[in-house]
Formats: sequence, C-alpha cells, structure tokens
Amino acid sequence: MREGTHPDRPPEERREKKKTPRLAVFPKAFMHALCRDGSMRLDEWIGLAAELDVDGLEWYAGFLEMADERRWAGFRQRVEDAGKTIPMMCCSPDFTHPDPGFRRKQIDRQRRWIDMTAALGGRYCRVLSGQRRPELSRGEGIRLAADCIVECLPHSRAQGVTLVLENHYKDDFWEFPEFAQKLDVFVELVEAVREPGFGVNYDPSNAFLAGDDPLELLRRVLDRVVTMHASDRFLKEGTLEDLRGEETGAEGYAARLSHGEIGKGLNDYDAIFTLLSGAGFDGWVSIEDGVEGMDQLRRSVAFLRGKLAEHFGSAAA
Repeated sequence: MREGTHPDRPPEERREKKKTPRLAVFPKAFMHALCRDGSMRLDEWIGLAAELDVDGLEWYAGFLEMADERRWAGFRQRVEDAGKTIPMMCCSPDFTHPDPGFRRKQIDRQRRWIDMTAALGGRYCRVLSGQRRPELSRGEGIRLAADCIVECLPHSRAQGVTLVLENHYKDDFWEFPEFAQKLDVFVELVEAVREPGFGVNYDPSNAFLAGDDPLELLRRVLDRVVTMHASDRFLKEGTLEDLRGEETGAEGYAARLSHGEIGKGLNDYDAIFTLLSGAGFDGWVSIEDGVEGMDQLRRSVAFLRGKLAEHFGSAAA
C-alpha cells in the first residue's frame, strides 16, 4: 500500500504511523443525474467539488461518462488540475447471484473497475457481497462472495489497489438489500477473506439500517478498516421495522429513508473517531451528503474537519 492504513499491518506498527485522515466527497445528491439521465456532466460535479474544503473526490464506476476508457485519463487530469485527487472508487459487484456465468461477468467487471481505479490514481476500490436474494442461504452467500473477492485480489494487488468491503445497505440500482448487511454476516465474510490487499470500508450509518450498533461493528472490524464513509441518517417517518418491509421489490432506497446533515443524525462521531484514532487509522474519510444542496454539504465538511482536528491532532491538508 502506498498510502493509508494497511489492513495486514500489526496494530503496534499502525499506531506508530499517526497521520490525520484526509477528506473526500461523493456526489450522493447527483447519482441519477450522473448515472442515469445524464442531466449533469462530470465536469460540472468536479467544478462544484473543487470549491469544497476536501482533498479528494470519491468516484463511482457507473458514471455514464466513464463507459469510454479513453476518457479516464482526462477526468483524472481535470480533478488534479482542480487541486484534488481521486483516492477511492465506489462500485457494486453482485457476487451472490446463483448463476456461475453471471458471477464470472461480475468478476470481470470488478477487474475493469480496478483498472479504472488505478488509471484515475486511486488506491482503494470497493467490493460488496451482492444482493440478499430470498432463496440464498447464509453459508452459500458467504462462500460465493468470498470466492469472488479472492479471485479479484491478484489483479488488484498487481495494480496497487486495495479492495475494501463495505457494510452496505443497498446499491442505488439494486432490487434487494446487501447480503452481508447485518453485523454477524459482514464480520463472517471479512474473516473469510484473509489475504493481503483486502480491508473494510466502514459506514456507521449503514449499521443503524441493519439494526446494529455501529460502534460494536467498528470494534469487531477495527483492525481491518482502511477507509470510511461519513454520513448521517434519519427516517422521515415510521420506524426501522417499517423500513424492513420496503427494502425488497423496488430499485434503490426506500422513500422513508434520508441522508441528513453530518453531525445532526444518529451517529456519534466523537466515539467513532476516538476508536479509529486509537487504532492508528490514517485512511480516507469520504462524505456521502448534500442531498439538500451544496450548503448542506459544506456544513458537513466543516463538521468533519473540526472532528478530525479534535481527534487526530490537526486538520487534514
């Protein structure tokens, strides 16, 4: 690994290397515009993000304009010309499909996303388990997902890219929620992949949606965390039990679920950063926010800058 916390580095070595995590931002509010209808161009998003006090832009493999790999180098250059980098790639492989041919295509797609990450200058590429299809048993899902991830690792290591498994809720364009959504399944899958170049992308908000304690999840995988998604979540109405009934049968997120301004939702960022700082975490923290506009996103950036300075000793730069 050229930067960030190495998932296989002993805890005592990690603590010796005390760096302040750096901030990235993800265009959560513009996903359909950038990935479906093309009503926003990537140059426009880069321009908006360039005005934020962040160090990088987390990329998404499904941006419409990324379909042509001849354009990858140009986007990297435009981001770097704006004074930022592209440290992380967000993508959503579906490794739990029962058809071996489908899974093979997903592995091939993941390898291409790894190539995309490297071409953009990134160091971290997300993997997921796949969709929690009703007929899928826990044991079979763990086996399928772990086998597919392991098969991708030689390619990612050759490219200098770390694969990070996220405790995810549901991809914007999936019908079913994440197979490894709940804490015990996620931890079992993480433990099933004990190879170099693999770690965890920790998302505290998604733990709430799984009905789990995000701090308990963090403690269970603390030595494997190399990147983090920062957001805050709340329900517009109803309860988490109501949400359970709306997770399947429709594409994307349930209507009652909302991203909120960071620092005003359910997450205890003081407790989260206390644990991460004590473990020597020095990776990227990527912000998933701004669904109510750029002013909201700026406030979330400012909140996290302050918390990083408080818990890691100085503001990231």
